[in-house]
Amino acid sequence: MELRFSNELIEWRGPAPFYFIQTPADITEEIKVIAAAKTYGWGVLHTNVTINSTQWKTALIPKDGAYLVPIKNAIRLPEKLELGQRVDVRLSFDF
Repeated sequence: MELRFSNELIEWRGPAPFYFIQTPADITEEIKVIAAAKTYGWGVLHTNVTINSTQWKTALIPKDGAYLVPIKNAIRLPEKLELGQRVDVRLSFDF
């Protein structure tokens, strides 16, 4: 299964800055259906992410009724992603 959406790159400050893209409401509802069958532990869900030409495996993090897609600097910097930039995201799930 594959889901596509676009949203802004946000920063969540902690001991070090972390960058995320939050899932919109309609995509979140679809992910919740998938998560019911695939999640482990405290709701984290493994996924394959594609942004532009870069693809990697990560885990979606549930937060405030949505999911956060973590964007590491190893992805963000080469793709030239900036805070507030609208980013097209493709998520795929292995079944």
